[in-house]
Amino acid sequence: MLTFVGLGLYDERSITVEGRDALRAADRAFAEFYTSRLVGTSVEALEAHHGVDIEVRDRAGVEQEPGPILDAAEAGDAVFLTAGDAMISTTHVDLRLRAVDRGIDTRVVHGVTAQSAASGLTGLQNYRFGKAVTLPFPRAHGGGDVPASVVDSVAANRERGLHTLVYLDIKVDDGRGPDAGERFMTADVAAGLLATEWPDRLGVVVARAGSPDPVVAADRLERLAGRDFGAPLHLLVLPDDVHHLEADALRTLAGAPDDSLPDE
Repeated sequence: MLTFVGLGLYDERSITVEGRDALRAADRAFAEFYTSRLVGTSVEALEAHHGVDIEVRDRAGVEQEPGPILDAAEAGDAVFLTAGDAMISTTHVDLRLRAVDRGIDTRVVHGVTAQSAASGLTGLQNYRFGKAVTLPFPRAHGGGDVPASVVDSVAANRERGLHTLVYLDIKVDDGRGPDAGERFMTADVAAGLLATEWPDRLGVVVARAGSPDPVVAADRLERLAGRDFGAPLHLLVLPDDVHHLEADALRTLAGAPDDSLPDE
């Protein structure tokens, strides 16, 4: 059996009870933290809290060399851990399909996602979000500051009156230790990049969702670019026209000044 378990958003306590039980009952536990991270904890703290040993796999160890994970699942009960929800990334879907191809039973224990947290913390209605995008570090994609694919997706959402969730890039150097070479794009940097395309557009920052002290801040992108939102993880929302309840929520929950809000 291979059980995919989402760890939630922040630390070793963010996992669901069902996920915790699956993790503690497993014969072996694997994890990857290159698609996202639990910034409020460490692998050692996870292991201590749950009384398990966790084998962390890098990108190649999941995508190109999944044999040890699949062998463990074939021989007994294995758990594969990820931050957020277990099946958000196509990497995880691919691993599940490989397991099914080998006749291995699979199941999924879902965790809280950044997308649901962004809606809940900002007051923007979940059904009004369109296609999400990822904003990479400049030149990481071989082009300019904001990839054309991001611009096109935001424009397409806007044509349909939908909000855009912008995930911010994470870079991990897998070859120099568990924390070496990590870089997290921050919301002020992202706002500055996006302001080159839409300087007057409203943006909403969500920082450290799932932590005891999340930050939610709404303003024009060019103004958000000059603020410090503290430690990662950050994400950014580009709302389209907002319902009056959404506007009230952005004023109350995110401190949005009236001159930043689109017409209701």
